[in-house]
Amino acid sequence: MQRIEIKAEQFFELLKLKDTSMWEIFSQMIDGNEKEIIFLDNESKILFNYILPSEQEKLEEDRKEFSKQFSDKLANFN
Repeated sequence: MQRIEIKAEQFFELLKLKDTSMWEIFSQMIDGNEKEIIFLDNESKILFNYILPSEQEKLEEDRKEFSKQFSDKLANFN
């Protein structure tokens, strides 16, 4: 499995500048092979990782699950 390391802060800043979502970027990266995407902080410490699926359908399932979990967490803050 291919490993891709991404500096999280820079990645999310770029997404804001380009007005795009990480899911759109992930979608463009799908090539039939799973990839491990590792998000790093500015000191190259691992913040979290994500296994990019080999198929668009699985990516869409992941996106929906992420959105649900994120909404649930936000609701708990209010």
